[in-house]
Amino acid sequence: MRIGVIGCGKISGIYFQNLPQLPQTEVVRCADLDVGRAKEAAAQHGIPSAGSVDDLLVDDSVDLVVNLTIPAAHVAVGLAAVRAGKHVYAEKPLALTTDDGRELLVEAAQHNVRVGSAPDTFLGAGLQTARALLDEGAIGTPRAGAVHMLSPGHEHWHPEPDFYYQRGGGPLFDMGPYYLTALVNLLGPVAAASAVATSGSPTRRTPQGREIPVEVPTHVSAVLEFEGGATVTAVFSFDVPASTVPHGIELYGSDGTLVVHDPNNFGGPVLSRGKGDTEWREEPLRTPWSENSRGLGVAEMVAAIEAGRDHRASATLALHVLDTMETIHAAAERGERLPVRTTCVRPEPFDTF
Repeated sequence: MRIGVIGCGKISGIYFQNLPQLPQTEVVRCADLDVGRAKEAAAQHGIPSAGSVDDLLVDDSVDLVVNLTIPAAHVAVGLAAVRAGKHVYAEKPLALTTDDGRELLVEAAQHNVRVGSAPDTFLGAGLQTARALLDEGAIGTPRAGAVHMLSPGHEHWHPEPDFYYQRGGGPLFDMGPYYLTALVNLLGPVAAASAVATSGSPTRRTPQGREIPVEVPTHVSAVLEFEGGATVTAVFSFDVPASTVPHGIELYGSDGTLVVHDPNNFGGPVLSRGKGDTEWREEPLRTPWSENSRGLGVAEMVAAIEAGRDHRASATLALHVLDTMETIHAAAERGERLPVRTTCVRPEPFDTF
């Protein structure tokens, strides 16, 4: 399938690197608001054509748009693409609000095209190995879990960190999709949430001394109740200078514990320990996707379209994750336990094409 990439910023490089190596995907065009940046990307990665967003959208040689714009532009670009009759795969989050995300899904259905969304790290070897272990009953019935994503903030490494502190950013909307998508893959959809959210400072300062206004909570503590009965506590923060707690997910079952490394990555390690065990066991990874395979969700989506089946990194999954994040923020603002309005089907396991 012929792919056009919109948005040639920092994240685009790994997509340009990976997509030509994945089955049934060919990048034929790229675009950016900064046309010069698009042309530089095309020259660097051997892409045949580059130019404006409008030119890409009217190009009949593009079948699927990979939308790598900033979160605030995801829906506007996505709507333009589906109205042009093109499938869309968006970087996370799907939209800034659940209502906007739902509008995109409705429009796509009306134009008979599909929408997919990152993150696709849940298709990787680490989380798919954990999924297989859960399905096999390795820790019995999952009852509880814990998630930690603790960071001092993106201004310490990102060259343009401003949007991480604007609406649609913050630790929950930036990093939450990796963890929540992983949890839905492992445990199924979320039924309800309660939370507390704070902002450590009204501004952030880059190493160069530039101040960034903060519009969103930068420390979020949530309790997630899953439809299957498990309860997970989750902390997402840009306010932690240092910590001994590694990024990752722990799941506690009736017969043991399962630990998954940072779901922002595709690989392991995956650790398990049964009730009667005295040591942790590092589980062998069961699928080949252990390196940085961003774009895997695009290729899996293309394969699903060709086969006439549902794709795994689906818009309904992304919409449910978005709704869960929006519910967490609303629960924190209102000081209430709130139901998550949407649901989704737990994605099928994935090993290879």
